Amino acid sequence: MCGIAGLLMLDGSSPPTDLIEKMTGALSHRGPDGWGAHQIGPIALGHRRLSIIDLSAAGNQPMCNEDGTIWITYNGEIYNFADLRRVLEQAGHRFRSNTDSEVVLHAYEQWGPDCLQRFNGMFAFGLWDDNRKRLWVTRDRLGVKPLFFLHTPSVFAFGSEIKALLPIPGAGRKMDYAALSYYLALNYTPAPRTLFADIRQLEPGQYLLVEADGRAQIHTYWQLEYRDPEQRDLRQGIEQFTDLLEDAVRIRLVSDVPFGSFLSGGVDSSAIAYWMSRAMREPVKTFTISFQEESFNESGYARRVAAQIGADHHERVVAADAAAILPQLVWHAEEPTADSSMLAVYYLAQMTREHVTMALSGDGADETIAGYETYQAYYLHRLYRAIPAFLRDRMLTPLIEALLPVSEGKVSFDFKLRRFLHSGGVTSEDAHALWRMIFNADQRRRLLAPLGGQPGVAAEVIDLYREYFRRSGARHPLDRMLYVDTAFYLPNDMLVKVDRMSMAHSLEVRVPFLDYRLVEFLARVPPQWKLRGLTQKKYLLKAAMRGRLPDAILDRKKAGFNLPAGPWMKRGLKPFVMDTLSPRRVRDTGLLDAEFVQSLLEQHFAGLADNSHQIWCLLTLVLWHEKFMSARTV
Repeated sequence: MCGIAGLLMLDGSSPPTDLIEKMTGALSHRGPDGWGAHQIGPIALGHRRLSIIDLSAAGNQPMCNEDGTIWITYNGEIYNFADLRRVLEQAGHRFRSNTDSEVVLHAYEQWGPDCLQRFNGMFAFGLWDDNRKRLWVTRDRLGVKPLFFLHTPSVFAFGSEIKALLPIPGAGRKMDYAALSYYLALNYTPAPRTLFADIRQLEPGQYLLVEADGRAQIHTYWQLEYRDPEQRDLRQGIEQFTDLLEDAVRIRLVSDVPFGSFLSGGVDSSAIAYWMSRAMREPVKTFTISFQEESFNESGYARRVAAQIGADHHERVVAADAAAILPQLVWHAEEPTADSSMLAVYYLAQMTREHVTMALSGDGADETIAGYETYQAYYLHRLYRAIPAFLRDRMLTPLIEALLPVSEGKVSFDFKLRRFLHSGGVTSEDAHALWRMIFNADQRRRLLAPLGGQPGVAAEVIDLYREYFRRSGARHPLDRMLYVDTAFYLPNDMLVKVDRMSMAHSLEVRVPFLDYRLVEFLARVPPQWKLRGLTQKKYLLKAAMRGRLPDAILDRKKAGFNLPAGPWMKRGLKPFVMDTLSPRRVRDTGLLDAEFVQSLLEQHFAGLADNSHQIWCLLTLVLWHEKFMSARTV
């Protein structure tokens, strides 16, 4: 795992040496083991190295082929690189290192961009073909690794993070107001946009070809397809799934450095840790974050799994004072996020890095095997919509809302039920989007009133969801929702959080549930194998792990990796929240209506509503603006 950067001068001139050094230096946390840069003609490539495979100097980058006509700066891991290397050696290629980076280089020589179809891994890279005077930048199928770019009349630049592009003169000075509206709705900024108007990101499964004169074209080389079930025998399906998951874990254990596993005590991370224990001779190192607030604390389940598999278990308690580092987290995230679990992942990665350099995680199972409550809510929503509108909207909904208590659970019951009640008048697919929203359309209009008629302010996020539902091509409603969450929500929210917070500590995280073979298999099995009835979520995974993990782990209610943001805000974190969201600091952003923000705070602290998600969203936005916009204004 590494940090990459590149700068192509479109007028044919040589890139400034100090600029590629600054771009690469901004990524030092992603690669503390070494750095390199190389300039050839109009392009300069930079690299920060986190050594995982072949720790020798032979693995340093940027790396070239035998005659120096093809150069690469590469971030990620190709898990089947050894098999590909044997094929390439038989074709006459010669290698100078034992890295997967060099395999990518020679695979391009052999097969061109079609080599991507042969890779099983997570990756993003930039490759310069000097014979063709062409730059090739790409991102892996599921979007585990990020790739940002800037394209102006004079330069094309790319990097693993937005920070790598900000040293370019004039870059990142203006906001994308449509992206801001999307952020307030979703709690993240969906690709290809970023909050920086001139900086974009490649979407998962895409590559970009850039000619020396600046002509550029984006290609989609992979897209998830849900098709009619190919396997209808449940017993055989469980066996196939088990074999695929076991192999996905096994191939991710190739490493020349110590490694371990995140372990929350949920079925996903427990399954990963179990299969690691079966593949390893020594005890698996497992890592868990716990909280003092009992309703958020799952450490007991994690300890039970760790004991069963004989793990070398490590645990750390995170308390409210841990939120003091939030400004630092915003810098690492480089775009605000309303997902408060970012802080928990940060501390989990910090603890893990004290012991190992690489870890496996259970991310991706919820979106591919139906682990969220929203999939169950879809069927309830169909029944709720059948109630006559006058009774549902004018009588039933107001009555239930009036009786709802305000709670401080992980995702509080009143928060979820209010979202559900207000979706009665829309289609079930639109409801799937509305249940995920932080601020609805009316609230966003009130919040962004200071921006007036700025272009993009009125951008409607529901249209993005509708486009992804259209792309899915799936027949069954559950498969349509799974496609949307795998292609849209997962790479823009969950994977961003894990990448930025782990790389803040130079920790590589691998994700077995997002092995593309496993994801494609799950897209071709009957929907009822994923959600069985209304109660059995992730049925296929739990069936595969029955008898391998304790029933108490498999049968317990999903908790999710959430932070006690609500309780913290009302206690130790309150002064920080009130200061950051003070009328003066909110007005200084020039983005938000300070009176509306104050009303949200007053409601929350008076116990009239659980606004913790909205407050966290605004908190990180103000901190982000101060760090990335206000401080850089010229």
